[in-house]
Amino acid sequence: MDEVRMVRERYPEPAPPTAREIAHAKALLNEPPRRVLPRLGWGLGGVVAAGAAATVAISLMGGETATTTPPGTVNLDARGAFLAAAANAERQPIGDYWHSDVIQGQSYVLRPKTGTYAISGSLTESFGWWGAKSGMGEGYYGRDLPAHPLDRDLWRKAGSPSTFRVWSGDSYSTHSTKVTKWQTDGPERGTHPRGGGRFLDGRTVEDLWKLPADPAKLAALFLNAEQMSAASGARPGKGPDEVPSGVPIMRVSSILGTTPLPPKVRAGLMRALATWPGVHTIGRTTDPLGRQGIALAAGERATTVKGQDGGPAADRGTYRSREVIVFDERTGALLSRQDVLTRPGGRYAEMKPGFIIEYSAVRSAEWTAVKPEPPAKLPFG
Repeated sequence: MDEVRMVRERYPEPAPPTAREIAHAKALLNEPPRRVLPRLGWGLGGVVAAGAAATVAISLMGGETATTTPPGTVNLDARGAFLAAAANAERQPIGDYWHSDVIQGQSYVLRPKTGTYAISGSLTESFGWWGAKSGMGEGYYGRDLPAHPLDRDLWRKAGSPSTFRVWSGDSYSTHSTKVTKWQTDGPERGTHPRGGGRFLDGRTVEDLWKLPADPAKLAALFLNAEQMSAASGARPGKGPDEVPSGVPIMRVSSILGTTPLPPKVRAGLMRALATWPGVHTIGRTTDPLGRQGIALAAGERATTVKGQDGGPAADRGTYRSREVIVFDERTGALLSRQDVLTRPGGRYAEMKPGFIIEYSAVRSAEWTAVKPEPPAKLPFG
């Protein structure tokens, strides 16, 4: 009996996922055809960790520590568990409105005299919805979330600061422990009444349903040499084995995080990623929001900070990390895409392997039958 049939027989038909059970990685390589809120852009450089008005409980330490198998779970190997998740992705329902609620985060290391600790900063939350057809409308909302320490004892020893000054990119920035008001994009508090109906390079829902489910055909469409070379900055025409294996992970997480693909197409794209050179299953792990999932990982890559790059002298040196993509094993939903430390060094010399450097996690990405309400109905700034 093959692994997927084993799971189908042992697991009942999964219930439709709730808005808070599914998470997922928002656009890193492929911007949806929508306007972008201030400070909510999505780029290869990564961004953001979690918290909310009341800070979301997140542990960024030990992100790839092995977890206990849930009761009743079939004891499959890593590849079998991933294929089972892909099979479950084929069964998810559709509706009239697609929406996503995404948190992004970036970790920074502070070195006060009282002891080195990390914070989760550059925190943003974005919420968007789109009608299935043109004229059904669409809306966008976003806010900055509170920065917070990952070790509260060391934070208290440092005087419990309410702001954190960190080196980010090529300059210093300051992150606050306060949440900002929701901001919107466009008229009518972010709602575009005549919008909707366009996804993934302008495709309609009907176009999406015509996409193939075959992994090889999907790879040719969305993971071809031209796209991968452009995304990685490599010379045109590089083959799959020459493109860094983290690039297709970011590309797939972008597509799955922003596009209401038909269930069989989602499953096919997952299978295409699983067979990409350099990408391999790593078994069950925990995402940045503390949820268990089955994961694929890319090969390690080295990042070196040199003296001429500026910033604190303690940041200089080389560390190694890898891209990881995590799926809900029972539903096949994408939970997160994260850059995980594998060999400490440079700016992360004091951190341990498994430390999550940056991530994008979706708290919900699904179809609903009714138009989604603005998040929390909070005052807008």
